[in-house]
Amino acid sequence: MHGAPAADPATEFTPEITHAECRKCGTRVAGLDGRYACGVCGWTNDWSEGHRPLPRAEDDPDFPGPGVPTGYPLAD
Repeated sequence: MHGAPAADPATEFTPEITHAECRKCGTRVAGLDGRYACGVCGWTNDWSEGHRPLPRAEDDPDFPGPGVPTGYPLAD
């Protein structure tokens, strides 16, 4: 079988679905790891308020690698 090698389970994590109240309109919102966006009023909390660090681009199995033009695959 071809494809990317299986990721090491010790380094993988599953995001946790979390809930909070929108700070702008009070709507109950769900997010991943403490990062929220309200679909009613458009409020978002800052990425730094999350419960754990964001993964690096290099950790994404679809990361094209260094030197790929900005905007890939939608480059002009």
